[in-house]
Amino acid sequence: MLQRLYVHNFRCLENFELNVKNVPSALLIGKNGVGKSTVAAALELFQKIGWGVNRVGDLVKLRDFSRGRANIPMRFEIEVLLEEKLYKYELALELPEGFKELRVREENLYFDGRILYSRKEAEVSLYRNLQSNQPTEFIVDWHIVALPIVQIQASFPQDPLRIFKTWLGGILILSPIPKLMTGESTGETLQPMRDGSNFGEWVSGLLSRYPAAYTRIDGYLHEVMPDIRDFQNEVIGKETKNTVIRFEYERTRLSIDFKHLSDGEKCFFLCAAVLAANHVYDEPLFCFWDEPDNYLSLSEVGHFIMDLRRSFKDKGQILVTSHNDEAIRRFSHENTFVLDRKSHLEPTLIKRLDEIQDLPSNLIDALICGDIHL
Repeated sequence: MLQRLYVHNFRCLENFELNVKNVPSALLIGKNGVGKSTVAAALELFQKIGWGVNRVGDLVKLRDFSRGRANIPMRFEIEVLLEEKLYKYELALELPEGFKELRVREENLYFDGRILYSRKEAEVSLYRNLQSNQPTEFIVDWHIVALPIVQIQASFPQDPLRIFKTWLGGILILSPIPKLMTGESTGETLQPMRDGSNFGEWVSGLLSRYPAAYTRIDGYLHEVMPDIRDFQNEVIGKETKNTVIRFEYERTRLSIDFKHLSDGEKCFFLCAAVLAANHVYDEPLFCFWDEPDNYLSLSEVGHFIMDLRRSFKDKGQILVTSHNDEAIRRFSHENTFVLDRKSHLEPTLIKRLDEIQDLPSNLIDALICGDIHL
């Protein structure tokens, strides 16, 4: 479970700290441009590192420095509680004078209060034996992040490096564009794209690796689409499958290709896959969903949000953003975070709703009128 996210000098985030310790589901709210999607971008950086992306230039760009201040290091920190052990990962990037590409200034990974490895520029000290203070030292390219290239111990399933890398790579970041979700697949994956464009591959991989996921997906779909009979991945080519949905009502049946569903119905399928993944994945799932209420009718938003929250109550963790009053009402003041930004020349501020003094009694009206300021 994510405990803390710290970001400095990255786009509109300066000295930005999000604390969600013991919060299984949380909501980020605020006006457009205050940095909600930038939080997702920061999490995406950690996700890519977990996937094995190690070139700094593939993680951030020069334009990502806050207000162009390339003389100040960009810093990312994440703290995660996994199997009752606290992991803390720190990464600082800089652009020295005369350099055209960012390089690593500092990188550290801590496990349960002990250092796993530390790095200063190109020099890495790896403490493979946690009982010893004698590290293994080696040199890496300044423009390469070390975490993806540090080898895990294949014979040690509980290797902290393996556990942490797996969690990072399993981060789910969603901001779906239903028109890109066709339901067709030419392969299998357990890593859905942010826009949902590989939804077919994700469902294929999910069902192939965890067959029990079908029951979870089917059960949720029957709740939100009562006339659905089932869905199938039909083979339409040598290596291509297509998701087909079959409906039944009063002995009349209808088959529809996934790509012909409405945008909202596609979001139902995406939600069903998220709920199933959180249930069947071996590791706890962390999901950041940017405006999950998009494309839904007003009568469906509340149930949709509560289904997500209930799924992550006992396992995993979910963060969502929203401008929808029905979605906002489904969260309490204790797990709602307000982001504010006075202007594009100032950084984003964040505060939990119950920490704001003189909070108006009618939160929705105050948000509509823009009366909440930090």
